[in-house]
Amino acid sequence: MSWESTVVYYRAVNELVKQKLGGLRSAKIAMVSVDFEPLEQLQHAGEWGQVADILVAGARSIEAAGADLLVICTNTMHKVAPQIEESVNIPLLHIADATAAVVKEGGIDTVGLLGTGFTMEQGFYKGRLIDKHGLGVLTPESTDRDIVHRTIYEELCRGSIREEAKQEFLRIVDDLAGKGAEAVILGCTEIGLLIKQCDTQVKLIDTTTVHAQRAVEMALNE
Repeated sequence: MSWESTVVYYRAVNELVKQKLGGLRSAKIAMVSVDFEPLEQLQHAGEWGQVADILVAGARSIEAAGADLLVICTNTMHKVAPQIEESVNIPLLHIADATAAVVKEGGIDTVGLLGTGFTMEQGFYKGRLIDKHGLGVLTPESTDRDIVHRTIYEELCRGSIREEAKQEFLRIVDDLAGKGAEAVILGCTEIGLLIKQCDTQVKLIDTTTVHAQRAVEMALNE
């Protein structure tokens, strides 16, 4: 939900539409771009009800603008996806469902999960992968979870891409693979700014790319 990853979403959606439809075609998008800092403060204060209120208002304005499909362009904010779904009449493409579909299409049973502490530790995301989709999910050890969480908020969301951070993330990816992960989900929309498939032999599943692809497919097909 930082603008750093919003740019990636916007580019990906439009590039995919151009690829599929050709010519000068681009996506018709109704978008609410939020001020992320107040939301980040509410997250860490545990004020998820207030977070939900802000995002529900955004979702309703998107629906009012004529959108046929809703996506929340962040993994962590899917913690309040149920409240958002209840507030609008258009379908919500859940990022964990889109990601799980790609995982299962690849014949993968066990994944590693990187993301904010909320995403890695709480049931709204990890639990959905396990309970709804039957996947095995591995997360880093506590110290490494702290590294990932801190790097996301203090660096990636601020546009800071450091080689040292990249190497730390690649080490954590290798550790998850060594513990049995057949692929690692980049479960924060900013992580793909730091590490890419060309950086490791471990299969990476970038939720930003997956979510954008599934949204375009859903919009064009339905």
